[in-house]
Amino acid sequence: MALAHNGNLSNASELRSELELSGAIFHTTSDTETIAYIITRERLRTTSIENALSRAMDTLDGAYSLVLMSPQKLMCARDPHGFRPLCFGRTRDGVIVIASESCALRAVGAEFIRDVEPGEILVFSKDGMESRREHCGKQPKRLCVFEYIYFARPDSTIDGIGVHEARVRAGETLAAVHPASADIVIGVPDSGLDAALGFSKASNIPYGIGLIKNKYIGRTFIAPDHRMDQVKLKLSVIEEVIHDKRVVLIDDSIVRGTTIRRIVDLLRDAGAKEVHIRISAPPFMFPCYYGTDINSQDNLVACHNTIKEIASMIGADSLGYLPVEQLCSIAPDHGYCSACFDGKYPTRIPSDTRKDRFERRLSEIKRR
Repeated sequence: MALAHNGNLSNASELRSELELSGAIFHTTSDTETIAYIITRERLRTTSIENALSRAMDTLDGAYSLVLMSPQKLMCARDPHGFRPLCFGRTRDGVIVIASESCALRAVGAEFIRDVEPGEILVFSKDGMESRREHCGKQPKRLCVFEYIYFARPDSTIDGIGVHEARVRAGETLAAVHPASADIVIGVPDSGLDAALGFSKASNIPYGIGLIKNKYIGRTFIAPDHRMDQVKLKLSVIEEVIHDKRVVLIDDSIVRGTTIRRIVDLLRDAGAKEVHIRISAPPFMFPCYYGTDINSQDNLVACHNTIKEIASMIGADSLGYLPVEQLCSIAPDHGYCSACFDGKYPTRIPSDTRKDRFERRLSEIKRR
């Protein structure tokens, strides 16, 4: 069996303890290994791998988009809330391709067919495709809204909504609720660019390319150490665009505040007269248990400071966030999870939320 998994289980710790007590030996700290164990256990009790997957879904809680392979079948499944995206397509010669985003299908020459529905299991075999829907409709749809704000590529479409269009709408809303007097609107590459276009369109402030991204540097949002140095390597300023200008800078989020502070410094060094920060998401106020890299409130700058204080800390002349009640402008009439912004969790909160909970448990066992 081969298994790929996107998301986080909210009951991973309980499941892992149960499996260890029954004799399971874990080699990683990944939720994916827990899922693999449960599917394997259920396969010993059922007549097919798809039945085992369905029974495993009765046990799993939280976010999981899965691709599963056995010697004879290719399967995929999406949790009943649909936290994380999943879709499939077909190449001209009939090969089935399953991916988290539609842009991946085009990259390998596959035609997008449709999204996998929340709770749905798809089974592909020599007999064709089977859709199993016994888990569909069990829970309200709660796609992670941060997929539209940050995670997904702008050329993807998720559950019928284009990511680029969603970000443009967020920028337009920002311009309406937090206007600014400025000479130019720029975005932080890459996920701030589309919102910057929307802000420019709605405010009639010219749009410009003021920051260039080094394509060889990874995302600083999830980088644990040396974030300040990575920002300097990741971004450079086009000084002739910024010099002597009042700048509106659009970014997708502020988590700790260290990255945006460094970007503001870069703009000041390039001669910007004013820097007005606009964020195409609400303030991060709560941990996420479904796959976003936020496990506690300790390092969330918005939990410990007012917006005015944050603006001062990052060196901005003004700061405006997308109001949480305006998230519907991103994905209108769409069920989504916004728990990291409003604390309304669709599932039970895990009892142990530490990232190193499994490493700690292993250390405790070794000490005994």
